[in-house]
Amino acid sequence: MKRREFITATVMAVCALALKPAFGDHGDIKELVMSDDEWKKKLDPQQYDVLRCEGTERAGTSPLLKEHRAGVFKCAGCGLELFKSDTKFDSGTGWPSFFDAIPGHIKTKTDTKLFMERTEYHCAKCGGHQGPVFDDGPNPTGLRYCNNGVALTFEPEKKS
Repeated sequence: MKRREFITATVMAVCALALKPAFGDHGDIKELVMSDDEWKKKLDPQQYDVLRCEGTERAGTSPLLKEHRAGVFKCAGCGLELFKSDTKFDSGTGWPSFFDAIPGHIKTKTDTKLFMERTEYHCAKCGGHQGPVFDDGPNPTGLRYCNNGVALTFEPEKKS
């Protein structure tokens, strides 16, 4: 095995293991457990970086920024519903933003990677990293869930 391959494999393994202890079963949501190889097959490289290694997509690149239809935003890793469309707002940050999450569908933890303390949130089912949450959002919650668009899918509301 070449040095570069070894380093890459090691980093990927650490990413997968780092998420496991912080997130487990959450209420009625059964934890989804998949191997690192299974995640790599399921997700594209950018989704894998964000969801499994806590990466961040470049601001302003998500097509979900312009998504304004009624519906639900789901975790791109497992399909768990995370946000209803009526909680989405334009934060001007370049990432899809929401002022509230579906109760029990996300878990939070402290993040100190950027030499400051902030709160990040993950999908309660698969542990997929979504983004940080800030306290500068609109009423009624005052929160801003700043989500990586590649970590979400959108399902429009079905018309009767």
